[in-house]
Amino acid sequence: MLEKFSIPYSKTGYFSDLVCDYLSNKKSLNPFFNLSPSHKNIYDHTAVKAKNFSIEFRKTLVNSLKKQYLGIELSKEVKKNLNSLAEESTFTITTGHQLNIMTGPLYFIYKIITAIKLSTELNEKYSKVKYVPIYWMASEDHDFEEISFFIHKGKNYKWKRKNDSSPVGNIATDDLKEILDLFEKELGNSPNANQLKKLIKLSYRSGKNLSQATRIFVNHLFARFGLVIIDGNDKNLKKNFIPHFQEEITKKTCYEYVNKQIDELKKKYNSKLKPQINPREINLFYMTKDKRFRIVDYKLQDNKNKDLYYNQDLHKEIIKYPEKFSPNALLRPLYQEVILPNVAYIGGQAELAYWFQLKALFDYKKIPFPILCLRNSGILIDKKSIVKSKKIGLKIQDFFLEKEELAKKKVLEMSEINLDLSFLKKQLMNQFNYLEKIVLKTDASFLGAVSAQKKKQLNGIEKLEKRLLKAEKRKFTDELARSHLLCKKFFPESNLQERVENFTSFYLEKGDYFFDLLLNSLDPLNHKFTFIEI
Repeated sequence: MLEKFSIPYSKTGYFSDLVCDYLSNKKSLNPFFNLSPSHKNIYDHTAVKAKNFSIEFRKTLVNSLKKQYLGIELSKEVKKNLNSLAEESTFTITTGHQLNIMTGPLYFIYKIITAIKLSTELNEKYSKVKYVPIYWMASEDHDFEEISFFIHKGKNYKWKRKNDSSPVGNIATDDLKEILDLFEKELGNSPNANQLKKLIKLSYRSGKNLSQATRIFVNHLFARFGLVIIDGNDKNLKKNFIPHFQEEITKKTCYEYVNKQIDELKKKYNSKLKPQINPREINLFYMTKDKRFRIVDYKLQDNKNKDLYYNQDLHKEIIKYPEKFSPNALLRPLYQEVILPNVAYIGGQAELAYWFQLKALFDYKKIPFPILCLRNSGILIDKKSIVKSKKIGLKIQDFFLEKEELAKKKVLEMSEINLDLSFLKKQLMNQFNYLEKIVLKTDASFLGAVSAQKKKQLNGIEKLEKRLLKAEKRKFTDELARSHLLCKKFFPESNLQERVENFTSFYLEKGDYFFDLLLNSLDPLNHKFTFIEI
């Protein structure tokens, strides 16, 4: 076993100061969110949301969800949660993500597991209300490149097709056959591999588009946990957002209030802080079946800044065809909170950063701002690697060091020679301090010569220190190579495992138990990076 199985996010080097300050309740961030994440705060916020979410909106939500699930076999847990959403005492814990094929990197799974686990904890703690985990499909996103590949055991499987800037949810999946065939050959014929193939056939090989395929795939993975999947690209749901669509075009409120919030963040937190997302004057898109256009005043503009044309009837179109209008990344959170009885949002650090830009907009709109929860993060580590790490003396914090830092640390630990010459530098500094005092009493013009000599001798010691370290590295070449290989295994491409590897790499061994393992290992409100033995 490793010494510890978790480490604070702030000590990993992979999490921003902004997010770490939020998790540590730094007061300078208080104006930019509602309440800090805790069970009690989420429960208390439920009463606020209850006063601001109408029965009519509930009816629309439940009817839309049931239509979206038509043709899909519902588990008893999902069916129960869908019906529960009609009750005024039911609220949602939401996470959202792009429609990555095969779910993309592991953190897609971690987001959903965090939402499920937090909902379960709240339901166990509070009996008067019910919490339902929600996965919001980003079906209107148009960044095909970001969702078009996944990595299984280090091998990249890329969906090759022309990126036509259409909403990704509308993309047909019929040309996925080539990479799915290659992937399935790699899987082999174990029971878990065959289970994956069966699911791929049911979803990506049979779904009419990426939205449907993703819903089927994710539903089969998490249906037994009661996860409800919502597609915001829905005419009836967007009808409830019509006033906000209209105001965005006429008053440009998102642009105004988000820019104010960004200025306040820079002023109160950090003047060098870069906005996660910069607002546009109008943060809406106009969608056709195959294209998505930016709205610039009353003009529709494609992603190549061509095909500009004027549309005088956008207001009429909003009322008649609200499904043609799509909020961008900054306005989508507001849309989500308008149509859902939501009390908490689970997101990665980049998502939390742009939610911090939105509090003023929510206040102006008088829409309750959800409690923001950082999704769980971790590394899946096998037993053999745990044994190896113990043999070579690797500690959890060592995994997060840069290659050269790790090498230096390991050499200093293994070497029988004291390679730290800081005591010599200290002695040298004391000697030159004494010399400087003498010079000041005799002839101050000698200070320059003394200073130059001090610098020269300190540099000499530092060079010697580096040469000694380099010589010792050669002695421990094998030990250092083993350390680096182990770190590389869990930090592929010098990145966190969760940002590279797909869940299927681990599902092959564990099957559906993989998700139970995550549920048992992750703690939504613990705020620590977790090493999970698999």
